[in-house]
Amino acid sequence: MRGVVFYAPEQEKQNLNRTITLFDTTLRDGEQTPGVTIPLEKKIEIATQLDKLGVDVIEAGFPISSSGDKESVKKISSLGLKADICGLARSVIKDIDACMDCNVDMIHVFIPTSDVQREYTIKKTREETLDTAVDMVKYIKSHGYKCMFSPMDATRTDFDYLVEIIKAVKDAGCDILNVPDTVGVMAPSQTYELIRRLKKNVDIKYDIHCHNDFGLANANSITAIEAGADQVQVTVNGIGERAGNASLADVVMALTSIYGFKTNIQTEYLTETSKMVEKYTGIKMPPMMPICGENAFSHESGIHSQGVLAKSDTFEPGIMTPEMVGQKRRIVLGKHAGRHAVLQNLQNVNIHPNEEQLNEILNKIKEIGDRGKQVTDADLYVVASIVLGKKGIDEIIKLKEVSVMTGNRVTPTAVIRAEIGGKETIAAHTGVGPVDAALRAAEDIVGDTKYKIEEFSIEAISGGSDSLARVTIVLADEKGKTVTAKSANADIVMASVEALINAMNALAGMD
Repeated sequence: MRGVVFYAPEQEKQNLNRTITLFDTTLRDGEQTPGVTIPLEKKIEIATQLDKLGVDVIEAGFPISSSGDKESVKKISSLGLKADICGLARSVIKDIDACMDCNVDMIHVFIPTSDVQREYTIKKTREETLDTAVDMVKYIKSHGYKCMFSPMDATRTDFDYLVEIIKAVKDAGCDILNVPDTVGVMAPSQTYELIRRLKKNVDIKYDIHCHNDFGLANANSITAIEAGADQVQVTVNGIGERAGNASLADVVMALTSIYGFKTNIQTEYLTETSKMVEKYTGIKMPPMMPICGENAFSHESGIHSQGVLAKSDTFEPGIMTPEMVGQKRRIVLGKHAGRHAVLQNLQNVNIHPNEEQLNEILNKIKEIGDRGKQVTDADLYVVASIVLGKKGIDEIIKLKEVSVMTGNRVTPTAVIRAEIGGKETIAAHTGVGPVDAALRAAEDIVGDTKYKIEEFSIEAISGGSDSLARVTIVLADEKGKTVTAKSANADIVMASVEALINAMNALAGMD
């Protein structure tokens, strides 16, 4: 099922027959995000994941910029990935040679063409700039490499001169022409018109690279494709210099689900790719980020929850489901929660309150939300057990003692003592730190039962060295069921262990 399209039927037919290629520059422009450095082994993991995702070109780095960058580009080029591996180069022979030394498939060469950049950065005339561009493209092609050429700051370059330089590099053998909105100044209507006019003047394969200074990178990228561009440059999570670049997931899902274009992207891997890059760059994505954000398919409002539980299309796009992008739908409880959401979550763990009990549970959940506290699954089960006048969910694991030994010359070691089914159990484990050791020991006390911590976060509730630490854990069992649990304690180790035990007990109650 596709969404509404806003162009003529003949253009729609043309679009449906077009496959748009994706050029990912997470490892190059994405790593130029201020404060981000990705070590070699993590770059290899990201490149492998991008190949699994189905991107067509991976810009692995800027080899001349450092020995480390050159090493990573060379290593990624040797992995035998399906995607073309690209290296970036200024219009300088030594830059291009550095790319060739890495055995890349494509060399992306650029030179400033706008008057302001040309005059203040490379200090060349228009004629000198054009001659240099042609010479560099010829040099690349004479060595048998694919060539992408970028007239840097194209969107602020005089149009007639831009056409002149594009014609010249095409005649020199350029394979694909990148149009970079280097400082993110374009509006979608301007982008459409620019690409349309360029295609009318020079018949070459066009690629678009948009920055997000005004929050328009995604819109400009999509509009460029509408106008006839063949390839779009993106980064995972939209990271990059200043305000970042067009976001891979957003652009892909808009192009395919709304407009009906084809890509080679395996969309079910979008969220896991987003999570990997988030982890390795340290740039936390906001919950409301489209497609891959925690809240992208989450619902709290009563009318919304009731609607999606009855039919997901009521408050979701329909043309894009959570499963399509590797996500899950979440019904979140809080002060806006409705009866249907609360009842659904309780029935999932075989708790069946009557109408009066359900109303009381709902009121207590809203009270918790009004105090500014997020309501977790474990909170709901505790409230339900109190209201129903019974345990509801047995506290199968009762934490008795947590002991941790740590220091600068001591391997962090934790010992957990707990009562499970009336029988005392003790487990000990080492870890990279006291929290890691304690969590590993807590996992060991349940024996053969396997759990996976999918998310773990710590936040300070108040200021000062005695601040309460609030720990949130998302835990999954072998059957794929997940719960969220929290705990707060001035002792960060205790808060972590309590949250994990709460989550284990909640999962055990689902069986």
